[in-house]
Amino acid sequence: MAASNGESPRTLQNFIFGKYVDPIQAASCKYIPVTTPHTGKVIAQCPLSTAEDIDKAVESAKEAFKTWGARTVKDRVQFLIRFHNLLYTHIDELADLIVLEHGKNKAEAMASIAKGAETVEYAMSLPQLIQGKILDVSRGVTCNDTRVPLGVVASIVPFNFPIMVPMWSLPIAIATGNTLILKPSEKVPLTMNRVVALLKEAGIPDGVVNLVNGTVDAVNAICDHPDIKAVTFVGTSHVANLVTERCQKLEKRVLALGGAKNHLIASPDCNIETTSTDVVNSFSGCAGQRCMAASVLLIIGSQPELLERIIVKATALQSGSKSGEVGPVIDKASLDKITSYIEASERGGAKILVDGRPWTQSHAEGFWIGPTVILHSNKEDKALHDEIFGPVLSIYQCSNKEEAIEIENNNPYGNAACIYTTTGATAEWFISRFGAAMCGVNIGVPVPREPFSFGGINRSKFGNFVDITGDGGVEFFTWRRKVTTRWGQENLDPKLRM
Repeated sequence: MAASNGESPRTLQNFIFGKYVDPIQAASCKYIPVTTPHTGKVIAQCPLSTAEDIDKAVESAKEAFKTWGARTVKDRVQFLIRFHNLLYTHIDELADLIVLEHGKNKAEAMASIAKGAETVEYAMSLPQLIQGKILDVSRGVTCNDTRVPLGVVASIVPFNFPIMVPMWSLPIAIATGNTLILKPSEKVPLTMNRVVALLKEAGIPDGVVNLVNGTVDAVNAICDHPDIKAVTFVGTSHVANLVTERCQKLEKRVLALGGAKNHLIASPDCNIETTSTDVVNSFSGCAGQRCMAASVLLIIGSQPELLERIIVKATALQSGSKSGEVGPVIDKASLDKITSYIEASERGGAKILVDGRPWTQSHAEGFWIGPTVILHSNKEDKALHDEIFGPVLSIYQCSNKEEAIEIENNNPYGNAACIYTTTGATAEWFISRFGAAMCGVNIGVPVPREPFSFGGINRSKFGNFVDITGDGGVEFFTWRRKVTTRWGQENLDPKLRM
């Protein structure tokens, strides 16, 4: 377990060829502190791996691929079935790690593990989903296709969901026959450090999944390595674009998910109680540190009762780690960024309806900021356009639905959008015009559930234009072998001819 209650911080290792190992240049390796956002105290030391460590992980994965890729998909998913069982056996332990290193409340941590397990369940069903096709295409000629793994692949994941986001790629990648190198976020490395041990306990052969800690040097080495055939990334749009360009220069398959600025729209006929509850849960849940969180609410017309209910519910939220409470943000840099957007909005004339800044003063330690609701009068306010990644909701009143859809369409991202209404025609009007790939009707966090795939458009997704889970994930981690066959009489041994 990580350090807590006065224990000495733990020094983390990489996980290569089925065992925990120190970085190759252990004597000169640099380490960075991992802090708990609740208090800011150091709970572990994370190594900054180099290209040599990536080379070692690739060597391990290449060796494992020789036999893992040759197994049948039915065989491979047996290991995932055992792993799925272990996730739930250890769900309390894993949730506590997430609470410790990320700051989510316990219920949010448990839910994120369950959501990650859903992708494992999808991967477990792949024997029924990737059977391939066969057809007589003309007299004496048949065509069939099969899925072929790429080889060694890599996944670079963010801090905001320490286990759920790695599960977007890991189970599908290995079930389809690839071997994987995972680089967790240096801000939350503890959870996946424990998960790889559970993969080994499940019997997954050594080298099929390797974990390498680090920051930019490790990322660059992954992108540049000639034996890594594909890379997935989740993070900011800026870095997603850099990763994509670096991989594409080497003609490497890449799928990079970026940031978001999600818009919820409240029609005049919306259910006020449902809408207000949903909006508050969406923008404040996980302390707003999720790419599907509401960050802008566009209210059509004057809806003072809806505004009042949002204010009341947001004000009532408490800080902490229990169900329904709001945890801290990940670090001081994040706290400072969030605060700066609130202050800039206030200076620009926006009205702070709910101010979360007092939480920072009331907590002597850690990185706390409470739910904040800002009513804007200027459509150019930066808080209405930039990804803040914290528990901040910007509200703007629109004169009509056309103005609301114009604002939503003009944002450069394309992750999520939602309409709140009790009228089917209104819902259809917005759904057909939203500039986002994941849309909702009366759902504040419209995350697709398996077998539906996750992924945005525009500045929310770069690289190969498939999604990261579901059939999009299968498409990304495999290529199709097509075989056209003719066994005419002239091709048979003379003894076998009729």
